[in-house]
Amino acid sequence: MIGKLMLELCLEKDDVGMITSITRKPTGIIHKKLVEVIHNDFSDLINIESHFKNQDVCFYCIGVYTGQVPAKEFKRITVDLTKVFADTLRRNSDKTSFCFLSGQGADSKEKSPILFAREKGIADNYLLKLKFEHTYIFRPGYIYPDTPRVEPNLLYRCMRRIYPLLSKIYPNAGVSSTRLALKMVDVGLNGGDRIIYENHHIRK
Repeated sequence: MIGKLMLELCLEKDDVGMITSITRKPTGIIHKKLVEVIHNDFSDLINIESHFKNQDVCFYCIGVYTGQVPAKEFKRITVDLTKVFADTLRRNSDKTSFCFLSGQGADSKEKSPILFAREKGIADNYLLKLKFEHTYIFRPGYIYPDTPRVEPNLLYRCMRRIYPLLSKIYPNAGVSSTRLALKMVDVGLNGGDRIIYENHHIRK
């Protein structure tokens, strides 16, 4: 959801010369600035490592909803795949801004009993240890989809219905998908004034 929005935003920008999109499925977007790399196994990137060379900015959005997969698989997707991707990029690009889509409540102490908070915190900390030229971590709350999609479960179907009202009562409950994408692209391309962007920073 967010990755495609950011891709579309970057394609519109005159100061973006080339975009490498590494994805499991074709986006259906054809553009002279876009190099689309279809790759199924994100735990093994050796065969596509050449695409990681000399990249200025990385927007990393791979993730899974809590409860959608077993805990072991959630950890593999959230932590292990992030480590493989980041390590590969770090080896091949010296001066990269890494923009990571984390989540509200990520536990930097890595001790939370809540699976999402603990594993996101582990991933956040690992990226910071790699010392990219710049590392930006985005921790949105509920992400309200501005475009139609199939919701993953009942909770998200309910949230989509009540969010317009909820956001007026509790503005920090979440952020729209468009606003999140705009913020990540702006910080990635132009730099930011902080490392961690919580939901209220993203909404500004």
